[in-house]
Amino acid sequence: MNNFTKGIFSQNPSLKLLLGFCPTLAVTTSAINGLGMGLCTLGVLICSNVVISAVARFIQDNVRIPCYIVIIASFVTTTDLLLQAFLPDLHKALGIFIPLIVVNCLILGRAEAYANRNSVLNSLVDALGMGLGFTLVLTGLGIVREFLGSWSFFGISLNISNPITIFILPAGGFLTLGFVVALVNFITLKRKA
Repeated sequence: MNNFTKGIFSQNPSLKLLLGFCPTLAVTTSAINGLGMGLCTLGVLICSNVVISAVARFIQDNVRIPCYIVIIASFVTTTDLLLQAFLPDLHKALGIFIPLIVVNCLILGRAEAYANRNSVLNSLVDALGMGLGFTLVLTGLGIVREFLGSWSFFGISLNISNPITIFILPAGGFLTLGFVVALVNFITLKRKA
């Protein structure tokens, strides 16, 4: 159970390990985009962790990273094509950030640090926890930024005038993430004390 919950709490990729900032800041202008990107990353992370864990003992050390990238890129391409076919609006909104999942530090980092050293089941549980933690952060940031930046919630307008438009701009991503990371660190320190 600790293997699963560490990805959500103690080793959250976005809040504790500070990984995956490019999509975290770029696509969280709305809750739907954050949720979509998080779920895409979760799917790729699960599939790549399981496959890498299963084949790691057959891969030589000198070609390990290129092999991992090929495995990850295969799942990212599949995800990209599925989004394009079944959710074209989300695919258009996420744009270039879907193919960039290949080089997301979270995906390659979990492959190198965990999946190649552990069993398939443990790698699956680790991927679920890390991916869910990442998805929760992206969705939460998307909710905050969308609400404050356009007074809407999951695309539903709340008909309030004068939104704080900085929150849907790149600077708003940095501000929101900075406040959330500071809040999480403050709560963590309080709990330890």
